[in-house]
Amino acid sequence: MKTKATPAIPLASLADVNDLGKPWRFEDEGFTVTRSSIWSPPGCHPVGCGLKLYVDEDGKLVRVEGDENHPVTQGRLCPRCIALKDYVYNPSRILHPMKRDPKFRGQDDKWEQITWEEAIDLIESEYRRITGQYGRESMIIFTGTGREGGTLLPYATMTFCTPNFCYSQSGYACYTPRLAACAYITGIPYPELDYAAALPGRYDDPEYEVPEVIVLWGKEPLPSNGDGLFGHAVVDLMRRGARLISVDPRVTWLAAHADYHLRLRPGTDTALGLAMIDTIIKEELYDKDFVEYWCYGFEVLAERAAEIPAEKAAEICGIDAEYIKAAARMYATAKPASILWGLAVDQKQNGMQNGQVIVDLMAITGNIDRPGGQVVGDINSGLNEGGFGFEKGIGPELGAKMIGIKEYPGYCNLILNAQADLSLLTLETDEPYPLRMGMYTGNNLMACTSGEPRRWHDAILRSLEFCIAIDCFMTPSAQASCDVFLPLATVVEREGCLFAEYGAAPLYFGACNKAIEPGECRSDLEIAFELGKRLNPHMWEQYDTLLDFINDLRLGNKFDFDTLKTEVTLQQDVSYFKYERGELRRDGQLGFNTPSGRIELYCGAYAQFGDDPLPYYQEPPFSPVSTPELFEEYPFVLTSGARTYAFFHSEHRQIPYLRELNPDPRVEVHPKVAARLGIADGQWCRVYNQFGSAVLKARITQAVDEKTIHAQHGWWFPELDPNDHDENGPYHTFRSNINNLNPNGYMGKIGFGAPYKCMIANIEPLQESWDTDMSLVWDTFGKLV
Repeated sequence: MKTKATPAIPLASLADVNDLGKPWRFEDEGFTVTRSSIWSPPGCHPVGCGLKLYVDEDGKLVRVEGDENHPVTQGRLCPRCIALKDYVYNPSRILHPMKRDPKFRGQDDKWEQITWEEAIDLIESEYRRITGQYGRESMIIFTGTGREGGTLLPYATMTFCTPNFCYSQSGYACYTPRLAACAYITGIPYPELDYAAALPGRYDDPEYEVPEVIVLWGKEPLPSNGDGLFGHAVVDLMRRGARLISVDPRVTWLAAHADYHLRLRPGTDTALGLAMIDTIIKEELYDKDFVEYWCYGFEVLAERAAEIPAEKAAEICGIDAEYIKAAARMYATAKPASILWGLAVDQKQNGMQNGQVIVDLMAITGNIDRPGGQVVGDINSGLNEGGFGFEKGIGPELGAKMIGIKEYPGYCNLILNAQADLSLLTLETDEPYPLRMGMYTGNNLMACTSGEPRRWHDAILRSLEFCIAIDCFMTPSAQASCDVFLPLATVVEREGCLFAEYGAAPLYFGACNKAIEPGECRSDLEIAFELGKRLNPHMWEQYDTLLDFINDLRLGNKFDFDTLKTEVTLQQDVSYFKYERGELRRDGQLGFNTPSGRIELYCGAYAQFGDDPLPYYQEPPFSPVSTPELFEEYPFVLTSGARTYAFFHSEHRQIPYLRELNPDPRVEVHPKVAARLGIADGQWCRVYNQFGSAVLKARITQAVDEKTIHAQHGWWFPELDPNDHDENGPYHTFRSNINNLNPNGYMGKIGFGAPYKCMIANIEPLQESWDTDMSLVWDTFGKLV
């Protein structure tokens, strides 16, 4: 793949013209300034925002600024990047390896500092003992959004050589249902909004067209740059004339600026999508040439969509039928148009079908692989990491033992992950075999992503004889269940690289350039490398240095890290209409990388894995319609997990400047509901359903309607008791954890999807108060080391 270094095209209001064109490292008034393109830790999505890191003569990071040379972020930063210094030097950060006797799990005062050599010796001893007795399949690695440019799959495939790499969220309902829908329907990793990220001239490039319409479907990209899309690109495009359609039950800043805000009942998106398809087809607004030459199954899709016309969708979704039709017309007649789809697509039981209707909408309007529509990569797109080391490190015999591969092959084979819900059952039952060793990497499952977190807590303590944590800070999950803690380097303390949006779309590469020394902390890839050399040296014999490994794993030897380091960012080559030139298929034939060579509106892969090949609407498992008797007891639709500017998932709660922005966990309640139930703004409330409860602080707002409540996720309290000795758990992680109300086991037929954003619940005011004492937060975490 050819790449090109490109000059920045900064926004005039943000650029420091004095630093334009500066090298990756330069001197400025006594400071050494390192330009870097960063991603996790601290956590974020893989945008690779451009930073300038100012280091004094003592080698200490003293200031962080946006890098106006970055071709996309152009000097713009979120609060989390601005507070990076407070993260790096936070007094609660763990800077040395530690161990604890397993019989003292949950007790904070039983940790003792050890050397790296001691830590690796202990890990090796336990690994040999446990895998010798139970097999390598007895180890499970819990992962999260990703670090160091990818999902860290080599921990499983090369370091520990276990088939059980697990994102511990029911139905892995974060990004992967959309990826799976794309892969099975189009053969493309991920069709993204084309915001000219890879074009040398950006929005003014002659190849580019500004989209006339952008549909924001279950995505509000401004707070967290979801999936790696730079969220403020939407604002850039609005300034250039793009108009918006928002599909969201909440009123957000972008929804408030949309021409159409389709404020649907949470979980009913697939019905809305089918109605939009039906309107477009009946009114002949589809792209007839694209459908004729590049789509398969159009006629049967038309028949299926006709089963849910706008009038029926109006009843299901709670949106006026004519409003649905008008939005469908606006999208279909815009040339080009693009759809931004987000986490809400995944977080329902039929998330795969929601993804299916959205991909079908992209296809029948001819917006896939065209300028200003959906930008897609060629046959070589996607992380080089995918499957890296799997054949040699695991192989077919051990791979066949991956948890869930028999029941959900369409899940496990596609993403090379153990199925999350079945992994929980295995921890609880030892079926089909026992899990006895574990590791957390980029994962804090008891506070963040896992439904019924107390159930995960109990299952892990029941099953795992030895567990490792790799992180920058002690977390509730590590405190409750781990025996060794390995301190992790931050983005300013290591070298590495990233692919924007995991490499799924053709955007750019970024170099994470080390600015300061990490002390005893080490990066994830460094830990994987050193442990792997000890545990499974045959997997690492070809690599003399960590940089050799990075070049092979991350860059696939397209170019070397030294080249990327000096350029900081390298935009990828991007082209359009690749299906017309045979660039989407490995055999070089025209069309798409599917069995039919077309976009499969009738999807044979879905049928192969036991699902309907056509999209269909499925009512959420708990709703006013599917469980009316329960809805009488829990009369609100609960949605959760909207992102904030202050935090990324469960991270950053110990950063005082960020905590000031959002001191307490919030639940949004409509003013009329609050008046009826006697809830005051700022009052603590109990939110509860048949699975559990959480206490959160009420925010009275019309951002939600009278039938819906919304709760923040990822809450724990690092300033409070770290010990695991009562019902609240370590750091009171179960007190305000909205995942107490989210179940496991309600995924779709292929194994993807979960109803995190469309549950039912009730809410009641409480007289007690748990207001965060910000002076305690400042006293505990405010003095930088």
